[in-house]
Amino acid sequence: MKLSNIEKMKCQTVLITGGTKGIGLELANQFARNGYDLVLVARNKTDLQAVAQRLNRDYGCSVVSFTLDLTGRDAALDLAGRIEEKGLRIDVLVNNAGIGDYGPFGEAKLERQLDMLQLNIVQLTALTRLFLPGMIERGRGRILNVASVVAFFSAGPSWISYVASKHYVLAFTRGLASELSGSGVTATTLCPGPTETNFVAQSGVSGVRAYRWIPKVSAAAVARIGYSAMMKGRTVVVPGLINKVFAFLGELQPRIIAQTVFSFLSRDPNKSIRWVRRTP
Repeated sequence: MKLSNIEKMKCQTVLITGGTKGIGLELANQFARNGYDLVLVARNKTDLQAVAQRLNRDYGCSVVSFTLDLTGRDAALDLAGRIEEKGLRIDVLVNNAGIGDYGPFGEAKLERQLDMLQLNIVQLTALTRLFLPGMIERGRGRILNVASVVAFFSAGPSWISYVASKHYVLAFTRGLASELSGSGVTATTLCPGPTETNFVAQSGVSGVRAYRWIPKVSAAAVARIGYSAMMKGRTVVVPGLINKVFAFLGELQPRIIAQTVFSFLSRDPNKSIRWVRRTP
């Protein structure tokens, strides 16, 4: 649906990282459908161009795209500089880009682990810090950070860095939301469970019990629920009844009970850990 000229004058701009696939793409659809102009960031230039053209054609919104690998140390500063050069104002920030890794930490590739922490934690924090002051100054703005239902658990064997990174996102957003109370700016964390995206293949968790047993929610449904919660100013949203139960269990005391259940569900029976002692 094309927007009228009057409606376009009222448009706000949303920045979405990882906005060409999965939940990020569906969030882009949600914002475009609701009259926002978009700034999309992803690594694949071809995907970015295709998505930008389609969103502009379908919704008549302005779409600016930046090809950028957000695992780089100065990626957030680089992106903020490019946005400033184009004279764009970010009214809504969606930190969606993220990666996972599965397997024994002692066997994990260090580069993959560091890239994951850069993307899931460092760049999310940096982008929030860079664009938040402008929102506070204008007295309005929204931040949506995409975490995971695993964020409610204190630890996760076989994917400990990923779980810890999402635990950070949840704690960070809760603290930020409290700090921003009364400012006109809200912070929301979206915590999906198993979702119909390419995350499973990329992270190597296809054999994990949770991803085999728990029904997957569509990326479109997750985006719709996340968008609605953000617009209502909610701090935390967990799509899906089963996922809500797991989130509740994850914060119950004593945590050892939830930890035992999570450890069972987060294992791949075909990839049991066997430690081999090396002799000097």
